[in-house]
Amino acid sequence: MNSFVSSRARVGKRVYIGEFAQILGASEIEDESIIDSRVIIGYPKKANLVKILEKDKLDLKMLDSLSSGTKISSRAIIRSGTIIYENVTIGENVETGHNVLIREDTIIGSNTKIGTGTIIDGKARIGNNVNIQSHVYIPLLTIIEDDVFIGPGAVFLNDKYPPSKKLVGVTVKKGAVIGGGSIILPGITIGERAVIGAGSVVTKNVPPETIVIGSPARPYGKREDFDAKKRIYESAP
Repeated sequence: MNSFVSSRARVGKRVYIGEFAQILGASEIEDESIIDSRVIIGYPKKANLVKILEKDKLDLKMLDSLSSGTKISSRAIIRSGTIIYENVTIGENVETGHNVLIREDTIIGSNTKIGTGTIIDGKARIGNNVNIQSHVYIPLLTIIEDDVFIGPGAVFLNDKYPPSKKLVGVTVKKGAVIGGGSIILPGITIGERAVIGAGSVVTKNVPPETIVIGSPARPYGKREDFDAKKRIYESAP
């Protein structure tokens, strides 16, 4: 099938590995997972990758030797074109769309979905039951707690005065909803079960259970209002 599985990797039972996939380093793929075509698991981080320049022979086995691997828990679906760096831990039932990038030192909880074209740029912490839609950007040091929804094209930032040497991540508390196309500035905390309206630019912390909209985002209502409107919308014919 023209795929590559490192001799150091551990692959569980009933794991499908597609054509031209690469499982590098001491990676672990647990049972009943799907690793689609042209997926790379355990790609070396820069500090290890540059060591390849010290070698006379440059090939896939050399790349493999530089990777410490990554862990994919059981029943994962990793779709084609996805690249997951080394030192990543992914929980059970995680699903990616196509062409997702997950950089090193990231932890992702169970039952989380990551949409097509999304970038998670390393050292992020993402909880359980998180729904990340397509083309979301999540930079270094972002923390996303359980049960969060993030709409398509949302952008999180971590540099107040770019380019600077000090990065400050965004924190999204449990159960929050981030509307599509929103921009969340560095260091912001989105409170538990808060709602960010689509296209908003969030420049200040958002209290729990609060709806904010606009640019800059301002309070608009409470989560109970959002939930009530949602129930009416869903019950309408």
